Amino acid sequence: MAVVYGIQLPVQSQSTLYAESWEAAAGPADLLAVARAADAHGFDYVACCDHVAIPRRLAGAMSTVWYDPVATLAYLAAATERVRLLSHVAVVGLRHPLVTAKAYATLDHLSGGRLVLGVGAGHVQEEFEAVGADFAGRGGVLDETVDALRAALGPEEFPEHDGPRFSFRDLGQRPRPAQARVPVWVGGSSPAAVRRAALKGDGWLPQGDPRGRLAEQIAKLRRLREEAGVGAPITVGAITEALYVGEPGWDTGRRTLSGKPQALAESLRAYGEMGVHQIQVRFRSRSRTELTDQMAAFAAEVAPHLN
Repeated sequence: MAVVYGIQLPVQSQSTLYAESWEAAAGPADLLAVARAADAHGFDYVACCDHVAIPRRLAGAMSTVWYDPVATLAYLAAATERVRLLSHVAVVGLRHPLVTAKAYATLDHLSGGRLVLGVGAGHVQEEFEAVGADFAGRGGVLDETVDALRAALGPEEFPEHDGPRFSFRDLGQRPRPAQARVPVWVGGSSPAAVRRAALKGDGWLPQGDPRGRLAEQIAKLRRLREEAGVGAPITVGAITEALYVGEPGWDTGRRTLSGKPQALAESLRAYGEMGVHQIQVRFRSRSRTELTDQMAAFAAEVAPHLN
């Protein structure tokens, strides 16, 4: 299976962990330009994060800039043709599964079947409390929500689910998703998240696993699936180090991989060798133009040598 590459969009979330300085003054036009660049340059997906509200105690580090993923991806769907639309990740425990299904089924329908539903447990307690969601039990909520969403995003106009927290039947939702099966990718690297991905996911989205730990995690994921008798294929992801194609001529940080395209490709091939199917790439940049130039350079000069 060839390794494909996708990108978490800039602008739509601006945590100090990864946002570039130019993003603070950026807006919809910049977001649109980057999504169109991804569409043009063979990126497998563009991704958008999910937070409803950030408490003041975390605002300094996380910022309060978190675009709504459904609204954002629907906006970008109309301006792109082939790139897939990934929620990375939707904190689905903040909403009833039927509410989530209505929004994402509509997105898949409008985009012609380009949705990848990435889901995660969430980590901001005040956010859960504000909307009346169960923070302490969010793992169990997520487990059941994935099952409920499987039904609610399936082909049936009147889906059915009966669980300890959610139950519905004889309630119709149209439009249905364009895809016969919407891929559900599970995010997170905790033991519970890896187990959830193994048992319930069509894909796994690690959160911050360094290269040295990833192979062990992938082996665990595959072992759990085998022990549970899950024979379907799973899409294994990885978030790469920050990248810069070429010699930057400015300080891109000591953890950035930079240099000649062939050298970058050689380094990134290690992900495929350990069983990764898709890499999420991130480029250091000082402007939107530099970012889209980096995306073009990666697609033309690095990507052909990934496999």
